[in-house]
Amino acid sequence: MKALSISIIFIAAITCSASPNFIFMLSDDQDWAGLSVQMHPEKPGSKSAIAQTRNIARLASEGIRFSAAYAPASVCSPTRVSLQTGRSPAALQWTKAAPTVTARDGFKMISPTLRKNIASEEVTLAELLKGLGYATAHYGKWHIGGGGPEAHGYDESDGDTGNGDAEPFKDPNPVDIFGMGERAKAFMKKHVAVKKPFYIQLSYHALHYPQNASAAARAKYTRLLPGERESVIGRAAITDDLDRGVGVIMDAVEELGLLESTYLIYMSDNGGGGKKGGRLLSGGKGSVWEGGIRVPLIIRGPGIAMNSWCHERVVGYDLLPTLYKMAGGNGPLPSGIEGGDFSHLLRGGDAPVKRPREELVFHFPHYQSSDGPHTSMLLGEYKLIHFFESGENKLFKLDEDIGEAANLAREDPARTQEMYVRLKNYLSAVNAQWPVENPQYDPDHSPDLKSAKRSGGKRGKKTRRQP
Repeated sequence: MKALSISIIFIAAITCSASPNFIFMLSDDQDWAGLSVQMHPEKPGSKSAIAQTRNIARLASEGIRFSAAYAPASVCSPTRVSLQTGRSPAALQWTKAAPTVTARDGFKMISPTLRKNIASEEVTLAELLKGLGYATAHYGKWHIGGGGPEAHGYDESDGDTGNGDAEPFKDPNPVDIFGMGERAKAFMKKHVAVKKPFYIQLSYHALHYPQNASAAARAKYTRLLPGERESVIGRAAITDDLDRGVGVIMDAVEELGLLESTYLIYMSDNGGGGKKGGRLLSGGKGSVWEGGIRVPLIIRGPGIAMNSWCHERVVGYDLLPTLYKMAGGNGPLPSGIEGGDFSHLLRGGDAPVKRPREELVFHFPHYQSSDGPHTSMLLGEYKLIHFFESGENKLFKLDEDIGEAANLAREDPARTQEMYVRLKNYLSAVNAQWPVENPQYDPDHSPDLKSAKRSGGKRGKKTRRQP
């Protein structure tokens, strides 16, 4: 079936000379407000008071900022497989990164098992673009198994990598930020020479391993933040290094004369924090409150107005149909695609993105945050969060309450119930997995949540070059 789907895509191929290039830069665990770039024009707190990201700020000033962009998941692997396939983590039955809990762990509910490998039958964005004549490359963190990027449409990659592959890379190449940039620049040069369009995904390991930040960046923030905790200094320093890596890519695009033919996309794989430190958003990584799923998204490229804004809601799995259309594709997309084309927003349009379903669902039936298994749904102005342990629903009017402080469920029970039914119907329609009651649960010996936070980041086959 996969071969048939790819063969259909070839029907839609266009001449390479008319095709734009795409460079997708994905950061790891970066807050919506984790940049020195304000992500909402009316909310000063939507930027970092600490990090200095001058290159990403320049990218924003030359492109468009999305104030309501969402990662497909609040943890990394589900987002990464969703970005490749255009399908939600719920539909892919891959909703957590680290191992899930079992009955013997003693929690009230048993979380579902996970696939943990991208299936061979999934048609990826790279495969779609190759069908349109593109050269494709993936550098950095893959973290979704399945044989690595080159088994899924990428001509060149660093292999089947995970979090642990970043650890050996230290100053002057912290977590391989600049090594990735050099490989991407060489790939660009090679395909510019033969006039072949390209898609490059740079999946940065930063903000992981902040202890690997460069000495210069660490010294800078030690000076700027006297007496601050080492964790805060390290995170700011690795953010600074990442920003310099983005600058390397921006400079390469300009040096190669590609400004008028190349789209640069910058996004985070999930949120990293919530209201602590004065941030606007509730929740964080591993939760489906806004702090876990709302992320920075900035795009620069031909036809995009400088220093512009978009407030329409977009989600990471919209990128597959969007880039496919922008590359000239007009054939049928693989079945099961849940994303919608938002290319009209890049041209200044303001119509909502058309997807197979109007609602956006973020399904996290696992233990990681203090909320336990929970799922949220966005529909129009409203957001519902359902908590599986208690059965409680919370309702928020998100446009007026971005911090999710005022629960409207009691004052609007009809809307709350209607949205909950819609949420259940969606999960059933995509064959999502649910948590179930644990028959071994003993409320007098309930485990500490920390026991559910197991690291799933050491996988990876070390097929890449070492420093």
